[in-house]
Amino acid sequence: MSATREIDALIDMMAKLPGLGPRSARRAVLHLIRKRSLLMTPLSDLMQRVAASARECLNCGNIGTADICDICASEKRANGMICVVEDVADLWAMERSGVFKGRYHVLGGTLSALDQVGPEQLRIPRLIDRVDSEAVTEVILALNATVDGQTTAHYIADQLEGRVTLTSLAQGVPIGGELDYLDDGTITAALNARRKV
Repeated sequence: MSATREIDALIDMMAKLPGLGPRSARRAVLHLIRKRSLLMTPLSDLMQRVAASARECLNCGNIGTADICDICASEKRANGMICVVEDVADLWAMERSGVFKGRYHVLGGTLSALDQVGPEQLRIPRLIDRVDSEAVTEVILALNATVDGQTTAHYIADQLEGRVTLTSLAQGVPIGGELDYLDDGTITAALNARRKV
């Protein structure tokens, strides 16, 4: 049993990653061991380098390897628009689309009375500072359509009212979606956001 203790520990650690359970983690570890020189050693080296260099952008909260991320440092992105997202995964999803060409602001979560998360625990004060100091003309609220996400959006809208144009992402029927498979909230949002054809 002691001969496999480190391998078992690696499987247990891998199983803690999102999307991997114990069985998937076992398969991944076995694959890594079999491809030790091609995958495991380079992955280990890269993980150590990233662990040593990764940090939050001091301006927006994105993850990078410098104090100011590439997006905030780019003058091409200084177009007066800031897209507000809950976490870095949301920022990366927006970037994958390649459509938004402004800057971002990562809140680090949403307001939640149950979890005792108020504006000070999030990056809301920093957002207000950025609106005042960066010549921002539009803030796009790209928060999840949950109760906490919408509560956070309303709070930010109240704080920024009269300072900047506030918009939010459209909500409703996704492209390729069928009405029969949508929940009531999505159908309601789609119907309320209908537009003239």
